[in-house]
Amino acid sequence: MATRFFFQDVKISLCNRKPLKWFIDSIFIREKKGLASINYIFCTDQYLLDINKRFLKHDYFTDIITFNLADPNGKIEGEIYISVDRVRENSKKMQVSLREELHRVIFHGALHLCGYGDKGDKEKKKMTTAEDRCLRLYFK
Repeated sequence: MATRFFFQDVKISLCNRKPLKWFIDSIFIREKKGLASINYIFCTDQYLLDINKRFLKHDYFTDIITFNLADPNGKIEGEIYISVDRVRENSKKMQVSLREELHRVIFHGALHLCGYGDKGDKEKKKMTTAEDRCLRLYFK
């Protein structure tokens, strides 16, 4: 399994990358999903807005976009784009640390690749519960 981090014109501290990669892998193991590779691309609002417009036809800022690139019958391969600008703003709005919000979004992307959704209230509740569980396990 390969988890990689890329930074597109942004600076953010992502400490302890090796344990984080192991933890991300463990999410897929717990969810009984095969993972081939996952790339996290940390970027600006504008960079992610361009992706949102071009690929999803949405004209608004978002904190994360997840692309599952795998064959439906194969192991998961994905790209997760995270707006560092949104994560910073959301951490202030939600009154949580930048570290916590950053990890919540990182885990959120992995959970999307595992099949979790966040469109309706029921899906959002299930996603938030899974995110909270990941945060508790990771930071224990």
